[in-house]
Amino acid sequence: MTIIKEIKETLTDAGSTTLTLLKILIPVSIIVKILSELEAIEIIGNYLSHAMGVVGLPGEFGLVWATAMLTNIYGAIVVLFTLSLQSTYTVAQVTVLGGMMLLAHALPIEARIAQKAGVKLWFTLSLRIFGAIAFGFVLNIIFSYFKLFQNESYMIWQPNIIDPTISQWVLDQIKYYLIIFLIILSLVTLMRILQKTGAINRLNTFLNPGLAFLGISKNAAPINIIGMTLGLAYGGGLIIRETKSRLLSKKDTFLSLSLMSLSHSLIEDTLLILLIGATLFGILLGRLLFTILIITILIRIINRLSKKTFEKYFVN
Repeated sequence: MTIIKEIKETLTDAGSTTLTLLKILIPVSIIVKILSELEAIEIIGNYLSHAMGVVGLPGEFGLVWATAMLTNIYGAIVVLFTLSLQSTYTVAQVTVLGGMMLLAHALPIEARIAQKAGVKLWFTLSLRIFGAIAFGFVLNIIFSYFKLFQNESYMIWQPNIIDPTISQWVLDQIKYYLIIFLIILSLVTLMRILQKTGAINRLNTFLNPGLAFLGISKNAAPINIIGMTLGLAYGGGLIIRETKSRLLSKKDTFLSLSLMSLSHSLIEDTLLILLIGATLFGILLGRLLFTILIITILIRIINRLSKKTFEKYFVN
């Protein structure tokens, strides 16, 4: 009887969390698809092309980054592959672009998830977009000054260029939503097992020094691990669930989502960028160091603010 109750509660939690995410994903995905059909991405890409010189990149990379920000990394890779058929790029250039894509991609969906979880939309967008530009600028300075990774890059993974019909797009979205439910179900099940076995407490104790350095309480440790390894959608979805149950403070929510905004999906996304010819030095080590630096600065800023000011401008 207890097992049946546990199964029901797990399914309910997973269903509730998935439903919360779908309320964000479905309308935003439709809007992004419409904008894509209206060639809004190309327009934004043209504007961004003028800014690419700031980070030492050719202007055509503006379209790649615009695609990443409005859709996802996969879409951006397709655009980059198309460009690579006509031009050659260095490992340094691809790494700078890849680093910027890692920090700022799928913004309509992921920024909305962060907003739903409790962080102001303006802050998430500013952190990720300007953070990406700053990260790209720093990488470009380091690579240029030390003459690093100036050899020609090579895309190990070359995607198929397919423009899906509306019906195929709808089917792909449905498959994506089903995968999200299965992953959320697995994560909720894992969290409950870890709680029942006491593994959560041991994990919190192990990670507490590092999280304390970043100003995050140990209660947020499991969710940060999920977000950083699997992705912001999953970590953010669980944070939405935890904030509703008031297990996380507003400060923990803010810092956790800021951390995940800069460093999430460290496995899948890092491998994707590695396969297009970037170097691990920039897209993983550099990204983690940059994240720690920014979070440290954020902690100093919010610690100087009054609780009222912090809650008024940074969290919902």
